[in-house]
Amino acid sequence: MLIATWNINGVKARLDALLAWLEAASPDIACLQEIKSVDETFPRAAIEALGYHVETHGQKGFNGVALLSKTKPASVLRGLPGDEADEQSRYIEGLWILGGRRLRVASIYLPNGNPLGTEKFAYKLAWMDRLIAHAKSLMDGEEDLVLAGDYNVIPMPIDVANPQAWLGDALFQPESRAALRRLVNLGLADAVRLTTDEAKIYTFWDYQAGAWQKNNGIRIDHLLVSPEVQDRLVSAGIDKHVRGWEKPSDHVPVMIQLGA
Repeated sequence: MLIATWNINGVKARLDALLAWLEAASPDIACLQEIKSVDETFPRAAIEALGYHVETHGQKGFNGVALLSKTKPASVLRGLPGDEADEQSRYIEGLWILGGRRLRVASIYLPNGNPLGTEKFAYKLAWMDRLIAHAKSLMDGEEDLVLAGDYNVIPMPIDVANPQAWLGDALFQPESRAALRRLVNLGLADAVRLTTDEAKIYTFWDYQAGAWQKNNGIRIDHLLVSPEVQDRLVSAGIDKHVRGWEKPSDHVPVMIQLGA
């Protein structure tokens, strides 16, 4: 089974790229972030024509997450529990029952948090606290669990081309990184780092200042996997070449392959 995550940065603007990638990579489950579309106008017909079931949790012009899957999920949760007043569409979770196994996959678009010293950074940290609490409850179920998405957190200096340039950014703050560690320490693992300790592997390159051409990137898109999934993990990879396509997202897909 192939499970992928991709911050598409506007599904309507990147639809051609999304369809081409789905045909080439053929993931069983694809988690999208920053779809920037309400549910009613999401371009589901073109995706369904490739054989995918579509579940969305959209928002006009901002945020928005989706799950694309070759089999329909048994259930879907829209919105991260813990704050009924939160109107930002940043979390969608599906449960699949496949061959008698329960597989739960979430598509996560974690808040950016910039600028520092504002309510946006406080919201980021509070959102992470809610994610940790929800993930703990999911881990108690001992299911196959994949928490995939754009975390907007650079875990370690090895995950950024120029650490000094990010010292004043919410993505690289000690508080953000510590919250990510608390999440991982529930028993989850960063799938990419389970398979490689290589430096200079990134998932995001800014559109400005030739970041892509200079490989001046950061790794902020992660698939965190439960022990049950760690036992099944065959490989993990980053589709870096997609960043070089016409009208690309500033993120690229990250994928894991699971065995039986």
